[in-house]
Amino acid sequence: MAIKLDNVGIAVRDIEAAIAFFTDLGLTVLGRDTVSGEWADTAVGLDGNHAKIAVLQTPDGHGRLEFFEYIHPDAIETEPTRPNEIGMHRVAFSVDDIDQSLAIAAKHGYHPLRGVATYGDIYKLTYLRGPSGILVMFAQELKPAGS
Repeated sequence: MAIKLDNVGIAVRDIEAAIAFFTDLGLTVLGRDTVSGEWADTAVGLDGNHAKIAVLQTPDGHGRLEFFEYIHPDAIETEPTRPNEIGMHRVAFSVDDIDQSLAIAAKHGYHPLRGVATYGDIYKLTYLRGPSGILVMFAQELKPAGS
């Protein structure tokens, strides 16, 4: 049996804000739609499922995020996930310039939870809260692989 990861789906309160943030980081919108109907109810397991969706792809073509903003049923606000909670945790991006990535995030009002850390002489990394409280990790490799 062949299997591959297709995307990570994230419910957001404002799909336009999520798209703006992640496209500024370099992701590309592959498609947008509004979905509803019996097939959507069956696939998702929610009666009356009606949502705006957008699929974005990383520049390397390997990673995809699917955002959905629920029209019906009403979205349920929850506390943002904390780094030590069980369950869906974060979206991590390998970046070539963490300072530039943080400048883009700051333009949208998002800042590191605590700062930028250095893991040995391998990575500079940080967590921040992005659109709808999504935990986002940026990691910049300090030495190219094989160095």
